[in-house]
Amino acid sequence: MQPADTAKREAGYRAAEMVTDGMVVGLGTGSTVLYAMEKISEKISGGIKITGVPTSYQAAIRARALNIPLSSLDDYPVIDLCIDGADQVDPALRLIKGRGAAQTREKCVAAAAGTVVIVVDESKITGKLDAVVPVEVIPFAVMPVMNEIRNAGGMPHLREGVKKDGPVITDNGNFILDAAFGPIADPGFLETFLNCIPGVVTCGLFCGFTAKTMVIVGGERECRVLPRHR
Repeated sequence: MQPADTAKREAGYRAAEMVTDGMVVGLGTGSTVLYAMEKISEKISGGIKITGVPTSYQAAIRARALNIPLSSLDDYPVIDLCIDGADQVDPALRLIKGRGAAQTREKCVAAAAGTVVIVVDESKITGKLDAVVPVEVIPFAVMPVMNEIRNAGGMPHLREGVKKDGPVITDNGNFILDAAFGPIADPGFLETFLNCIPGVVTCGLFCGFTAKTMVIVGGERECRVLPRHR
């Protein structure tokens, strides 16, 4: 196993330790969360009962393969915690997410959760958010949204599929724009601006959950925990 994979596994396992009997748990999308799901599956085999709320078709498929019982926000509009990954984390625990094109459902689940547990390796920790910001947009509004992003100093690019011609289609039937802004001076302002453009469903900036977010950073031998931001 490569060092990065070891770090992801340790972070995922550490997050799974927080899951206890009777919890409703949001299940994020991505490779690091898969390790947490594997450990949760082991705990279920050991006798605990939990319910998972997946943030994507991928998360649901993986959870079913691991025999994790699933439900939805329809049945559980308030959940105990969610375990998810991130593309970048800054010192205030603001995040960029959406590399897996699932940021809309991930944001809904994070909003419903009492605690947001983010699992990453050290490469995702940064002093300032500067990665591309994924923006989910309805197909009808792609060009106007791209123009608005350009007018705000961003460089939008329509994400295209791998092993599929044409754009990536989200689980919600929409497109993804990857918008580059360079170092983001005010992530909260940019999140609000992007989310208010007509046609945008939501962007991958997560700035509103810092008070209930903890970040588990995996290492080759141990994890460190970044506590909730006060």
